Amino acid sequence: MKEEPNILQMTRAQFLIGILFPLFAGTMIAVSVSNQFSLTGFLLVLIIGIGIHIATNVYNDIYDAIQGADKKESKTRNYYSGGSGILLKFPHLIGKMFMLARFGLVLSLIATIGLLFIINQSLWPLLLVVTITLAFLSKYYTAPPFKLGYRGIGEIVVWSGFGPLAITLAAISQNLGFHFTLIAVMPATGFSTLSILWFGQMLDIKNDIAAGKIGLVARLGSKRAYQGYVIIIFLLIINILAISLFILRPGWPVLLSLLPFFITPIIWMILRKFHNNPIKLMQISKLNSLQYLLFSIMFIVGIYLTLIIES
Repeated sequence: MKEEPNILQMTRAQFLIGILFPLFAGTMIAVSVSNQFSLTGFLLVLIIGIGIHIATNVYNDIYDAIQGADKKESKTRNYYSGGSGILLKFPHLIGKMFMLARFGLVLSLIATIGLLFIINQSLWPLLLVVTITLAFLSKYYTAPPFKLGYRGIGEIVVWSGFGPLAITLAAISQNLGFHFTLIAVMPATGFSTLSILWFGQMLDIKNDIAAGKIGLVARLGSKRAYQGYVIIIFLLIINILAISLFILRPGWPVLLSLLPFFITPIIWMILRKFHNNPIKLMQISKLNSLQYLLFSIMFIVGIYLTLIIES
């Protein structure tokens, strides 16, 4: 008898860095602008983000399993991409999975209410719009009737959720609304997370098409999807250069976040040759995830060093 998965596996906790990265980055940028730091606000926004991301991960697993996007026979599912496949092995856990997803949203709601008490009242409408939007996207990225990830706009949802929306949420926790510096950083966190989703969809393209999950990768086809991946990384690098050279003062520490892209030529070379071979691509999914992880860490380190130099 197979051992049932634990909560960390059911929530795919290893991917929570996806939301932690923009929340840390957005908070630090907000602090650099306002020269003030609210620890309570930061902790509450972490709870909001983690709760919504848990709901996103679990709802995605539930509805991808129900709608056939996750297949038992998939040979490309691995630790670094794709759904967990838990419900394919343990279908009786669907009730528990729904409870976990709803718990994540309730946790976020409680933290949002708490945040209302410590931010300026003028920011309340913006906070509610951002959190309600994120909660909506967490479920309806895959859930009917909207199924945004199945209709070719899931990539836009991911970019906006982990880019502009997450950065804005972090800024609100520090009593800061829209600011030019924050806006300049928004694309970077969105593009970096999108690179993970994009690569994962290239692995799952056949199963996604069979299940009617026709995202941008499936619509473009594997060759143009490879070119799309190159464009995403190129735009991310351009954004980092702009932040470093023209936005932050001093901005040179943020250039450290470009170091992980020494891996990129290897990924591009293999993608170009094997873009239509998911089994071959699975072998470099670890490299793609490593590139993302190192970039996230170095980006935060770069902003932190900027704060130290400023002070």
